[in-house]
This record gives sequence, structure tokens and C-alpha cells, in this order.
Amino acid sequence: MNKERIQKALARQGLGSRRQVETWVSEGKIQLNGEVAKLGDHVKPGDTVMYSGRKIIIKSTDSKLPRVIAYHKPEGQVCSRSDPEGRPTIFENLPGLKHSRWVAIGRLDLNTSGLILLTDEGELANRLMHPSSQIQREYAVRTLGTASDEILRKLTHGVQLEDGLARFEDIVDSGGHGTNHWYHVVLMEGRNREVRRMWEAVGLRVSRLMRVRFGPFILNKSQRPGKTKELTAKQVIELASMVDLHYEIPEEPKPEKSKPVKKVAHRKSGPPQGKKQDQKNSRSRNNRR
Repeated sequence: MNKERIQKALARQGLGSRRQVETWVSEGKIQLNGEVAKLGDHVKPGDTVMYSGRKIIIKSTDSKLPRVIAYHKPEGQVCSRSDPEGRPTIFENLPGLKHSRWVAIGRLDLNTSGLILLTDEGELANRLMHPSSQIQREYAVRTLGTASDEILRKLTHGVQLEDGLARFEDIVDSGGHGTNHWYHVVLMEGRNREVRRMWEAVGLRVSRLMRVRFGPFILNKSQRPGKTKELTAKQVIELASMVDLHYEIPEEPKPEKSKPVKKVAHRKSGPPQGKKQDQKNSRSRNNRR
């Protein structure tokens, strides 16, 4: 039976980072099978953990395929679970989970809309968010003003931000009207407000920003803001394989074989044979009279 340290198991199931879980264990905030958990405790599949009134069942490391959903985030929602200012969060619109929770794969700021993926598997989320994953994120950007060829060259070669050099992998001019102009840009990382800050660094202000793609998954135009869509098993496997996590498509249960129906011989309609014979004998007697 596979065992693992409690902080690793809970981080894998999306409760928080390993460091966060270690802190909660040290503070006595986590119970394991009815007892206060200690650092160094090991858990096995089926163990019960309680944290802040929530019940979490430890899943096996070789458990079923994780769930991943695509959420179309509208502007005005935050990506944290709760907000001190009382603003709506993306987690208020998500389908419920039993003994687990949704983990956002990256974040979008308050005024950015579009695609955000969430999963019930913490390890998958952490790997997809890690800078080393080098997964493409594509955004539709509306700027106030048109960028010159020189500005576009700077953005693809790299502009200096306060947290380091940043560059777009690709920029596509999507046209526009008046002072508004649209571009599609591709990034390989997800630093805080990176797209906006890059355009500001070259003197253009972003008036609208929408993420339209994460890795191979594209936001469907028919998916309305505030709605979720579950990824198929093949899409989840494709996404996970990009960060060296490998799952198999679960086998569908085989339909039960129907029992053969016994053929029942049906008697021809009409009175039973005994009555027919009685009627025949009665007619014969009447003829003799």
C-alpha cells in the first residue's frame, strides 16, 4: 500500500503548497484520522484529513484521471478563493467537488477576461504553472494606438521590466478601427500583469485583454463568460503529457450481457381443445334427433 508524507499528499490534492501545508501542520490546524497531525506523518489512500472544517480523503497516487475544466472568466472577478474587498471570485461559479477542491492553473488579473484552466490534481496544476514548463499562453490585446514596426521588434526581442527581461514569442496584427488596435500575442510564462506591463514599457496602454489559449486548449467562442466546460479525457492526457505526467484513459465499464429470452409457444386463439370436442359431439347428437 503506497504511503507518502502528509504535506506531499495534501499538496498533490490541491489543499495548498507543501510549505503552506507544513505550516498548518506545525500550527496544529490539520487532523489525520481524528488525531492532530504532526510533521513527518505518513498517509495512505483512504485516510481522512480535516482542515478548517473540510474533509479530505487521501487518494492513491495512481488514482483515476484528474478532472480539468475550462472557465471563461469575465472582467471584475478575482482568482483568489476569498477577497477582503468582497469582490466576486471565479470559485463561486465552479461545479462542486467532494473531498477535494479546484486549483487554478495560473491567474488572470481583475480586468483581464478569458480562459483559465482548473484541476482537482495539485501536482498537475503546479507543473503546468512552473516557469520551466514553457507552455504557450495566447492573448488578444486591444491597445490605444497602433504599434510601429520598431515597437513590435522591441516586444519580440525583449523589454526590461522591474522583475526581469520579458518578450513575446509572437505578435500578430489583428487590425482595428480608430484609436483601438488589436494584436494577438504569445507568452511562454505567466508573470503578474506581464502583458500589460510590456505594452506600457513601449508607451502603449492596454484597454482590453483576453486570454484565448493555454497550451493546446483554445477558448471556444460559444462558451459564454462565467461558464465552465470540462476537458475530455484525451485533452487532459495531452495537457498532462506536456509536463511529463502520464495517465491512461479509463476503461468504460462493459455492458452487461442480456440474458436470452426463452421462446414461449403460443396456442392458437379459440376455445380449448376439450370444448371444441364437446361442441362437435353436441352437434352430432342434435343431427341424430
